[in-house]
Amino acid sequence: MRYIWEHKNWFDFKYDKAALLKPLSGLRILQGKLLGRIAALDIKLETEAQGVILVEEAIRTAEIEGQKLNRDAVRSSVAVRLGLPKGVGAHDRNIDGLVDVLLDAVRFHDKPLTMERLNGWQAALFPSGYSGLRKIRTGKLRGDDPMQVVSGPIGKEKIHFEALPRQRLDEEIKMLLKWWSSSKDSMDGILRAATAHLRFVTIHPYEDGNGRLARALTDMALAQDEKLRVRFYSVSSEIMRMRDEYYRILEDVQKCRIDVTEWYLWFIQSVTASIGHSQDIIANVFARVDFWNQHAQAQLNERQKKVLNRILEAGSGNFAGGLTTRKYVSIAKVSRATAFREISDMLDKKILCQLPGKGRSVHYDLSMSKKNK
Repeated sequence: MRYIWEHKNWFDFKYDKAALLKPLSGLRILQGKLLGRIAALDIKLETEAQGVILVEEAIRTAEIEGQKLNRDAVRSSVAVRLGLPKGVGAHDRNIDGLVDVLLDAVRFHDKPLTMERLNGWQAALFPSGYSGLRKIRTGKLRGDDPMQVVSGPIGKEKIHFEALPRQRLDEEIKMLLKWWSSSKDSMDGILRAATAHLRFVTIHPYEDGNGRLARALTDMALAQDEKLRVRFYSVSSEIMRMRDEYYRILEDVQKCRIDVTEWYLWFIQSVTASIGHSQDIIANVFARVDFWNQHAQAQLNERQKKVLNRILEAGSGNFAGGLTTRKYVSIAKVSRATAFREISDMLDKKILCQLPGKGRSVHYDLSMSKKNK
């Protein structure tokens, strides 16, 4: 046997409960503190925080698969769906589809998970019916060709994993959906999310989009566990930070390892880290709201607002190297002269401050940065 699915009842995972007790308890404490902090947010701040997390989740879950999304387009898509101020990003059907899937999984976590719903999610990821230049089956399970996870150049490919054959697919999906329904109130919510993720990527039911759908299911399971219709931390961001380790552990477990303790521990670690990171995001949301309240009367054009939001998104004092005229030109898509004029305007209005340095090394930061450090 080469793969885990070749075992009878392969999905009846074994694990060391004692090894999970301490990290799982620590995660639950952090989770409780985060939810307590969220309870103090008003609707405006809560929606703002949700928007930031959703942008990160969409960008990172695609990036894990090697797909680079335009951040402005993602931000614009999220803003439309959450009723936030619209950005200047171009419309992209693929991005809209991904955002819709992530929102549907969380907002309607209490609705049944059905084959029709999964098919609809997968079709939404590929509105044109193509994955890159390749025509794929959308809204339906994969065909009879072997489904393999492969890396390396043509002629020197390395097969990391081969999913179970097509003739077993229908029954495996039925069992997964039945388990999803029955396990909701009988299994720890964190471990259930980790299990759903592992089972789905092992079954690999579609020609493409399996990783993104597995992570959407992870978010859905966590939303059910927390009984919330919004997410305030992005697990995909942490998976992206440790992507090589993520793929290594999946490959290791999928190759005949029924004991999944290592996977559960890694998943708990990822969720723990993502909650820690969300504390910074929420603090940054407060800072952004304070900033715009402070400068509510300032007359700024859309380019200036775009650049300021980019700095605010990085967090106070965290915009790498500070803002320079060259960076302004790149972000706002204007000439150097226009960039210099618009930066000077924000200096005069005390929105930006000049940091030490002269000539080409002149750079700027938000005037409020020092207050919030």
